Amino acid sequence: MQILVIEDDKRISDFLVKGLEENGHLLTLCKSAEEVLANYTTLPWDIIICDIMLPKMDGIQLVQTLRYKKVNCPIIMLSALNSTQDKVAALDSGADDYLTKPFHFDELLSRINALARRNQLNAVEERFNIRTFNDLQIDLDQFRVSLNNQDVKLSPREYKLLIYLVENKDRAVSRTQILNAVWGLNFDNQTNVVDVYISYLRSKIENADNKFIYTVKGVGYIFKS
Repeated sequence: MQILVIEDDKRISDFLVKGLEENGHLLTLCKSAEEVLANYTTLPWDIIICDIMLPKMDGIQLVQTLRYKKVNCPIIMLSALNSTQDKVAALDSGADDYLTKPFHFDELLSRINALARRNQLNAVEERFNIRTFNDLQIDLDQFRVSLNNQDVKLSPREYKLLIYLVENKDRAVSRTQILNAVWGLNFDNQTNVVDVYISYLRSKIENADNKFIYTVKGVGYIFKS
């Protein structure tokens, strides 16, 4: 796999590069966020391994920037910080996994392989027009939605609303944008129909273990993947 390692500690970076190359991976090493953003945001990485405590821009800010730039490959954060708040901040920034220093190299390899398998599965699903979010699955070819392997019956309008939110996942969309996309440009924008249908949709695709649609105060809604 093509792996980008972002680590400014020479001892740790040497350890990572040596171990990953010995396991057949192709490595690029960067020592700062600025180096990554200047040279490497358009390359097709399979995995990114990023330290949090980087000079100037830290790893969390870097991951947020990479996600904004549509860098979608899995990202593993490395840090000596081990509090729940630190882990939540890293994962909320867009990271897929968090590994606390010091760590066993075999554990890092295991996590890399697990993320690679998940990424390959997602690629297969997208090729067959299937989108999976936790226990929610949408088959775009069959116009079929299921939650926990149970079919969810949606009206045509509810389905169109769901697809619009999914197409804009992780990005807040306004009520006006939703109205224009789902009901048409000439629909009365003073109506609360968007809120009503969001409520319908939530009642059908969400449960205690699965929440996808979040209200963005003063803006509209966001589908979080």
